[in-house]
Amino acid sequence: MPRKIRELETDLARAGFTKKPGKGSHRKWIHPKAKVNISGRPGDDAQPYQEQDVREAIRKAQQA
Repeated sequence: MPRKIRELETDLARAGFTKKPGKGSHRKWIHPKAKVNISGRPGDDAQPYQEQDVREAIRKAQQA
């Protein structure tokens, strides 16, 4: 079962990312070491590429 957009956003917030507004259903999540864009409503199922983008952004943010 795919994860929800809200779950990806929770992971980003826990990793220290800050949410910035975007156009329409898009949001920018920014960290000093990485950034990622998320689209869709919070209750929507996340696409595989979105989950991959979030994992990659969190990995970059946690690097020393």
